[in-house]
Amino acid sequence: MVNQFTNTLNKNQASELLKLLKKYSPETTQQKKTRLQKVAEAKAAGKESDEKKPLAIKYGIHQVTSLIENKQAKLVVIAHDVDPIELVCWLPTLCRKKDVPFCILKSKARLGALVHKKNAAVVCLTSVRKEDTASLETLAKTFKTQYNDNVAVRRTWGGGIMGQKSQHEQAKKEKAIALEQAKKMGLKA
Repeated sequence: MVNQFTNTLNKNQASELLKLLKKYSPETTQQKKTRLQKVAEAKAAGKESDEKKPLAIKYGIHQVTSLIENKQAKLVVIAHDVDPIELVCWLPTLCRKKDVPFCILKSKARLGALVHKKNAAVVCLTSVRKEDTASLETLAKTFKTQYNDNVAVRRTWGGGIMGQKSQHEQAKKEKAIALEQAKKMGLKA
């Protein structure tokens, strides 16, 4: 389960992903302040403002989790060096269950820089502009095959080999089932 975080994106995939995510970096406090001032000035003048809240990536474990559960997330990016790892080790399983493409990127600091924070454990895209939909689709398809549908990443516990005690218990159960079937067949005949 923890080993899957060693399977990170290669350099080319990471640069392509970061290029897309950088376009949707959330606005800084100064940018938000100026946008809201323009909206307030337009409202005071009695006009309808055309300033809308810009599309941005969402971050934070709680927010991203709720977006995944509601199937609003289009692409989830998880940092590989989160400490403690238990904070995010269940996210790949949730993404697989909800059929949301995800990837694992090196360095939580890189994700944090995108959202104007020191670190970010996880970020996700919910929507993109029309010019970026093709890029998002290709990344999502690549990550789906590389992470979601990759059976080698999922662990098969024990390889199906049982210990001596388990083999004897299994044989006992099978023998009891066979006797029960024989009794049923004997009564019906």
